[in-house]
Amino acid sequence: MKEKPNVAEQLKGKYHKTEEVTNFKDMLYRSSNIYRTRTAFKVKDKQGTIQSISYEQFRNDVIYLGTSLLKKGFLNKKIAVIGKNSYQWCVSYLAASIVGIVVPIDKELPTNDVINFMNVSQTVCLLGDVKNLNAVLNKMANVENPDTTFILFDEKFDTLLEDGKNAYLHGFTDFDKIQIHPDELRILLFTSGTTGSAKGVCLSQRNICSNILSIYGIVKVKRSDLFFSVLPLHHTYECTIGFLLPIYSGASIAHCEGLRYLAKNMQEFHPSVILCVPLLLENLHKNIVKNMNQSLPDKYKKKNNENPYSSLPFFLKKIVKNKIKNTLGGRLRVFIVGAAAANPNIVADFRDLKLNTLQGYGLTECAPLVSGNTDFFQKDDAAGLPIPNVTYKIDNPNEEGVGEIIVKGPNVMLGYYEDEEKTNQTIVDGWFHTGDLGKIDEDGYLYITGRCKSVIVTKNGKNIYPEEVEYYLNDNPLISESLVLGIQKENDDETYINAQIYPNIEAITQYLKGSVPTKEEIWKVISDAVASVNKKLPNYKHIKGFVIRDKEFEKTTTQKVKRYGDNMKINKKSDS
Repeated sequence: MKEKPNVAEQLKGKYHKTEEVTNFKDMLYRSSNIYRTRTAFKVKDKQGTIQSISYEQFRNDVIYLGTSLLKKGFLNKKIAVIGKNSYQWCVSYLAASIVGIVVPIDKELPTNDVINFMNVSQTVCLLGDVKNLNAVLNKMANVENPDTTFILFDEKFDTLLEDGKNAYLHGFTDFDKIQIHPDELRILLFTSGTTGSAKGVCLSQRNICSNILSIYGIVKVKRSDLFFSVLPLHHTYECTIGFLLPIYSGASIAHCEGLRYLAKNMQEFHPSVILCVPLLLENLHKNIVKNMNQSLPDKYKKKNNENPYSSLPFFLKKIVKNKIKNTLGGRLRVFIVGAAAANPNIVADFRDLKLNTLQGYGLTECAPLVSGNTDFFQKDDAAGLPIPNVTYKIDNPNEEGVGEIIVKGPNVMLGYYEDEEKTNQTIVDGWFHTGDLGKIDEDGYLYITGRCKSVIVTKNGKNIYPEEVEYYLNDNPLISESLVLGIQKENDDETYINAQIYPNIEAITQYLKGSVPTKEEIWKVISDAVASVNKKLPNYKHIKGFVIRDKEFEKTTTQKVKRYGDNMKINKKSDS
């Protein structure tokens, strides 16, 4: 008797059909030809009126901006983009990645890190919001390329479009002639901000296009869909799935004006698809449950803010479901959840409300998606099944089947920027070693069980690299060594940054003008040092507690502080 294929094998027979594209230029031209007059973006003008931008206009704007960049001599150069989610950001990203190599930068980074990325990548042009560009301009002495061109979205952008349009319509059509090799570096993303340790992920347009097609194969995108862009576009998760996927699919995009405007914007734009992190999902769920318990008749209310929906009679369920859907804009049909694990109970609750909630697993180095729950098969506590054309397996599993997740597929990065050694350590025989721990069940579902690399992931999906925070701590002469960890407190599933610090007693003695420091004085000096470091970091990277050690950390033979064993044990009594 033939053995029944597992779920992962069954999925292969159900993929939605796709039409292959291997680079952004072909994808843009294809979409503008097929969906010419359809709405690509919904944006607000200066009066707050919502305007529609067609696929044809979007393509033309990319051509016109690209033409201006070409006339400035930026062919095959590094062009950075920074700023809040906006139509200008999207036009800039595509124009930059077709003309040269786009370098998307996190708008929340300290200015020194932005400049570091510009210097490391040899950026010739920075397009972005006034706030971000002015911050860089105020520190121009630190920018290695004094001829860097700055293009402000609020000022020069429209002028550049007009200049590019005039040049293009008068015969300067070099943009049309650009040939993109699908496997060359076209997207450079930095994943750490520390000077000297910036890790650049090199992606090709085939990497991202393959991911777009894989996602489309398992999650149907309708032409009538409107993607509501909440997460930052510099991250591959939002950029690939919340921007480029809908452009490939003929759907529309609207950008959230900020989390405080979330509810208002949903009523204005009526989204059908939202990419989110678990924290956003939890907050929406909390508000929905709270409102249900406030508005339902007393006999249906639940204590302790539990969800009353499942115990409601059929007729009331329908009313409640419609009311909830209306508060979310009336058209919402799917949440795509990533960056950290979602609570399976919340996922199940949203599905009861006919709001499909699909979570997956990915990394910047994989452009980004590796696995996902699909239109066809879902498991609420799993990170999903392998996406089309991507394979994963567990390297060196223990007796419980847990080991490092390794990945192979067309989505795997080209390598780390100018770091052949790190690339060769990470990509071995075509397999990308994720540094994440996981296991695979008999049906092929992937479960993430931990991280064997040091990156800390907060509840809202922010990545914090301990080495970055340690760099700033160790830069202080009053600190000899440090080790930064993510810890969780009782009855709180948020991750907090905690530092173990070995003070430089000799330097502190000199600092205190020769007196032998007391424990209280050491504590005060180190506390001030931590506060000073926090001022240099964005809020989500702030050190929330620290421990002062009385002996050095255990080290490897190469004198690196061990990230395991006794070094990882925190004396909670000493925690600030």
